[in-house]
Amino acid sequence: MNFAPRGFDFLKDVDVRLTVELGRTEMKLKDVLGLGEESVVMLDRLTDELLDVMVNGKLIARGEVVSQGERFGLRIVELLGNPAAPTAEAA
Repeated sequence: MNFAPRGFDFLKDVDVRLTVELGRTEMKLKDVLGLGEESVVMLDRLTDELLDVMVNGKLIARGEVVSQGERFGLRIVELLGNPAAPTAEAA
């Protein structure tokens, strides 16, 4: 599946920020200040859940961590599209 539709070739060289989110948590400031080198912060995601892939803060895909040599990588498992706009018949 090609993510960039035709007609947008002029945008291909635009830099964007790709972010992969492992999970989130909320903490009190006193707990953040108490973190040390051996601290563990529990996140809201399970180990077998897919990771969120975002471009400039917008969720575009989900994936899983892979390793290649001594580096981490990401395998895209699911591309997310815009939900279909409601039609006049659905209204």
